[in-house]
Amino acid sequence: MKKVTEKYENNLKEDLRDPVEAAEYLNAALEDGTQEVFLMALKDVANAKGISEIARETKLNRENLYRILSTNGNPKLNSLNSVLHSVGLKLSVEVENNV
Repeated sequence: MKKVTEKYENNLKEDLRDPVEAAEYLNAALEDGTQEVFLMALKDVANAKGISEIARETKLNRENLYRILSTNGNPKLNSLNSVLHSVGLKLSVEVENNV
């Protein structure tokens, strides 16, 4: 079982390095509707790139990044935007389908 899990994690990590894949992954997490699920997904995306590299690019220290990306995290908009930007993504707002 461990080899299958490791292979899945490695494939996911590789996939999430692609901004298109990462955006789809994060959008799927947003559809779930909970902040915890989104932050877990964002942590996966950040880990795929490397927390140290993101910390360097965003000027946030690693401890703050880990706190922001925890399921109990409550990142400020500018911190969230910085993390997304560092992995090649940006925030956007869309009209709901039922409007």
